[in-house]
Amino acid sequence: MRNANRRLTLKSRPTGLAGPEHFAEEVVPISAPADGEMLLETLYLSIDPAMRVWISENPGYVPRVEIGEVMRAGGIARVIESRTEGFAPGDLVQARVGWQSHPTLPGAEVQKLDLALGSPLHWIGLLGMTGVTAYFGMREIGAIRPGETVLVSGAAGGVGQVAGQIGRIEACRVVGIAGGAEKCTFLTQELGFDAAIDYKAEADLAAAIARACPNGIDVFYDNVGGATLDAALANLRMGARVVICGRISQTASEALYGVRNLGLLIGKRARIQGFVVFDYHDRYAEARHWLAMQHKAGRIQQRLHVIDDLARAPEGLGMLFRGENTGKLVVRVAE
Repeated sequence: MRNANRRLTLKSRPTGLAGPEHFAEEVVPISAPADGEMLLETLYLSIDPAMRVWISENPGYVPRVEIGEVMRAGGIARVIESRTEGFAPGDLVQARVGWQSHPTLPGAEVQKLDLALGSPLHWIGLLGMTGVTAYFGMREIGAIRPGETVLVSGAAGGVGQVAGQIGRIEACRVVGIAGGAEKCTFLTQELGFDAAIDYKAEADLAAAIARACPNGIDVFYDNVGGATLDAALANLRMGARVVICGRISQTASEALYGVRNLGLLIGKRARIQGFVVFDYHDRYAEARHWLAMQHKAGRIQQRLHVIDDLARAPEGLGMLFRGENTGKLVVRVAE
C-alpha cells in the first residue's frame, strides 16, 4: 500500500444538482492509527439522496459538511492496521468512511461485518442503511397489515425496492412508481410487485394511481415528495398511513412544490409521518436478522447499480437525482 489517502472534499455548495464541479480531489499521506483507532481501505461507498441534504447550508437534522471537509458517506472497508481490540488486519467492516480511499477511524465508529448474514455487497445494500430504512419505515411507521394496498414511490431505488418486497412478504398488494418502462418491468417481473406505474408516461399521475389502486391506498411509502406525494394523497383509503422517507424531487430543486392535498388527511382520518432511521439504532440487529432470513429463503432480493472509481462518486450523486440508476447505487473503490 502506498502512503497515500485519495479523497474528495466539498469545494462549493450546489444550488441545484450536485456534480463533480462541487468537489475537489486531493492526495494526502495516510494517518497512522493511534490507540483505539484503525486504518482502513475503502472497498464500497453508498450513494444516497440524503447526501445532497448534508452539503446544503442548513441540513436540519444533521451537521452540514463544511467546505474543505471530506464528503460524508457510509461504506464497506477492509482493516489494514488495527490498534483497536477485537479488530485485526483483513477484517471487513462497515463505517462512515467518507469519500476517501484510506480513512483512519476510531474503533468505536466501526462495526465488523457478520458474514454469516450476508456478503459485503449485501451489507452495502440489503443489510445496510437502505434495507434497514425500508424495514422500519414499512413495519413501524407504515404498520403494514396483510391484505392492504401499499404504494411505493422511487420503487426501483435502493430503499424502494426493499420496501415493496417487504410489503409482498407481509401479504400486501404492492404497487410501485418508477421512471421508465425498464424499471417498471424490473419491479413486476423480478421483484414481484403486483403493478407498476411509469410516472414519465402519465399526464395525470393521480388518475394512474387510481387505476392501479382502485380501492385506494392503505400505506404510501414516499421517497419522492412533491407532485408524487400530492397524487398519492388524492387516493388514500380511510385510516391510511403515509410514510415520509425522502423527498428526492425536492432536495435539489430551486422551486419547491406546494403540496395541496394535505387537507384530505382529515376526512380520511389518515396519518402522515416522517422518520429518521438513526432513531432505531438500538434495533438494527433485529432488522438485519429479519432481512437476511428473508433473503436466504428467497423471498427478498436486491439489485445494485455499481460504478467504479472513487473519482466517479460525485457523478453517482447526480445520477440519483436524474433517475439514472436502477437499484441501490454503489461506488466500487477497491476489491
